[in-house]
Amino acid sequence: MSNQEEKSTIDAIQKVIPAVVSIVISKHLPKAKQSLFAPLFGSSQEEGHEGDPVTVGGGSGVCIGSDGLILTNKHVVFDAEAEYSVLTYDEKDYPAKVLSRDPVNDIAILKVDAHGLQAITLGDSSKVQLGQTVIAIGTALGLFKNSVSKGIISGLGRRITASLGGSDETEELRGVFQTDVAINQGNSGGPLVNSDGEVIGINTAVIMGAQNIGFAIPINWAKKDLEDIKKYGRVVKPYLGLRYVMINSKLKDKYNLTVECGALVARDHLPNSEAVIKNSPAEKAGLKENDIIVEVAGKLLEEKSELADLIQEFKVGDELEIKYLRKGEKQATKLKLDERR
Repeated sequence: MSNQEEKSTIDAIQKVIPAVVSIVISKHLPKAKQSLFAPLFGSSQEEGHEGDPVTVGGGSGVCIGSDGLILTNKHVVFDAEAEYSVLTYDEKDYPAKVLSRDPVNDIAILKVDAHGLQAITLGDSSKVQLGQTVIAIGTALGLFKNSVSKGIISGLGRRITASLGGSDETEELRGVFQTDVAINQGNSGGPLVNSDGEVIGINTAVIMGAQNIGFAIPINWAKKDLEDIKKYGRVVKPYLGLRYVMINSKLKDKYNLTVECGALVARDHLPNSEAVIKNSPAEKAGLKENDIIVEVAGKLLEEKSELADLIQEFKVGDELEIKYLRKGEKQATKLKLDERR
């Protein structure tokens, strides 16, 4: 590493670190369960009274506004019954309120009652390039505070399935960055920054058992959430209301389909799964299981396109013309997008 490159890295880290926070998760647990967390978070938790809040986990976040707005992963603050607090760079502890959990992406926005906090600069994730240098910073519960990892962007537009909050529930994340930066519980929810010290992603997931494979949510997705928070007080996402599988040449041959591209309306493997959700825009428009959606608002669903990503380009209340195949016959319907809850 050249002296100039080293200086650039150090400058970027020093610029970002004051805005990185630790998010502490607490719950009211029976006395008998409190001891389960003592080896992880300190035996002092056992000394509380019955029902006292117990620290049960944590993650990282980043301050994006001097007035106390904090950005993190949805899976870090997924538990609606838990209490959250934020530990800042200068060791101040603030109770935190979850303003919004993004219904589509692994993003959440918290608010603490504070002013004059050090905020970070948001970059433009649409300009991220394969091979560019990135830095991940994070800390959890004050352990290994301000841990820093450096690497490169290893892949763009990845699609993964990630667990939420340690539960059996999962969500599919599309369009995420792949990086060889070490991502763990400490910096999950923390910022992924470029060499200028701008946030270009939020660290979100790692493949267990694999080395040097981590993923980050593009920061431009969070920018849209912030606009919604300011305008509506919540994150607003359009909702179609169906499950599907994107068709490719292999699926065409396997299921003897008539097209190589499109979205096959189909239920997933989970119990009681529905291909078309009741009372959803899709059901109201007359779409049924085994229909193949081939066009949305004049845009063809090509091999590399994704129906869900296309829908996110529109707004709640927009009326779209949907063209689809049913038993080989081409049909069309109009659908009005609802708000995803």
